[in-house]
Amino acid sequence: MDKNKYNLLVKKYTPKESRLYNGLIAFIVGGLMGCLGQLLLTLYSYFLEIPTKQASVFMIITLVFLGCLLTALGVFDKMVSFSRCGLIIPITGFAHSMQSAALEYKREGLVTGIGANIFKLAGTVIMFGVVSAYFFGIIRLIFMGG
Repeated sequence: MDKNKYNLLVKKYTPKESRLYNGLIAFIVGGLMGCLGQLLLTLYSYFLEIPTKQASVFMIITLVFLGCLLTALGVFDKMVSFSRCGLIIPITGFAHSMQSAALEYKREGLVTGIGANIFKLAGTVIMFGVVSAYFFGIIRLIFMGG
């Protein structure tokens, strides 16, 4: 079978995705994640009687914990297959990437397994975040003057 026939056959049987539907689902789920974050922020600041800035730390810790817990239980991947980027983009996706790498490499030991592989995906996110913050800080320093 030549390459063109193969590509036509693959194209014929590849499922079609609705970008509008996927975008709408991601928008709704991402919005619900934002609402959950705001709810946690409000609850923590009200019940613990702490400023919002400190309550935001507890909110982030809670979302990271939930992302890790759902990944460990095998539920997070099923939720992502439905919600697309609505769960991957927020902090829960970052927690999922680290937790899934830790679970995948735990058999190889703490150092060579988990320690060496936990930041496979998350490490690039951290690195690009730090580098972009550095460059934007320099740009702000140049144009804003300190």
